[in-house]
Amino acid sequence: MILPPLHSWIPGLRFWAYLGGAALIAVGAAIIFKTTARAAALVLGGILLALFCFYYIPYELIIDPNSKYLGQWGDAEKELALSGGALLIGGSFPEGVVKFQKKNLLIRFLEKLIPYGGIFFSITMISFGIDHFLYTKNVATLVPSWIPHPVFWTLFAAVALIGSGIAIIVKIKLKLIATLLGTMIFLWFIVLHIPRAIALPFNNMGEEVTSAFSALAFSGIAFVIAGGGYSEKGWFTLNRKLHE
Repeated sequence: MILPPLHSWIPGLRFWAYLGGAALIAVGAAIIFKTTARAAALVLGGILLALFCFYYIPYELIIDPNSKYLGQWGDAEKELALSGGALLIGGSFPEGVVKFQKKNLLIRFLEKLIPYGGIFFSITMISFGIDHFLYTKNVATLVPSWIPHPVFWTLFAAVALIGSGIAIIVKIKLKLIATLLGTMIFLWFIVLHIPRAIALPFNNMGEEVTSAFSALAFSGIAFVIAGGGYSEKGWFTLNRKLHE
């Protein structure tokens, strides 16, 4: 998901995969234990955004013969959403005692992207909602068999995703909408993704497990937005609540 299918030309791919995995673990630990969390999350967001802009987009537009189908952009859009989430999480931590003039130039640049994190995330949510309309029959098969009317719930989710994404971008009832979105995706994580991950843990290189944790991440990002928005005032309020 992090790289497009065309990556066989990269030398030492296994090494980079392990290095990337270690880096993700380190960033996660930094966020949990609040150790250089702001810088770590911002750098992660910047790397994911760079991969989306300079690797995924050229691949889809130039190489992928199926790029005209929105569903083909799914992995790229997940990366965009995770990038936005990392930027938002980085912005939720206080700047510390380091003066602006002494900050690393990269960090200063990434801080300017924090207000756009919610937009990056919302673009993915809107796109996923459209996918629900375009591929209704396929998506409906993912609804657990014990839930009646799978097509209805597929279309309901489509409207909810699109509406939530638009509301977050234009900041309409931001706390309420983002909370509802985070709750909805978290319920999908519990009801839909966990059972599939348990039943098919090794299917297609662990695709179901990855999808489960992606859903958990998206839910968390929505709750972060609900906690403070992504405006300068909103982040000031969230920082004060979390770190006073």
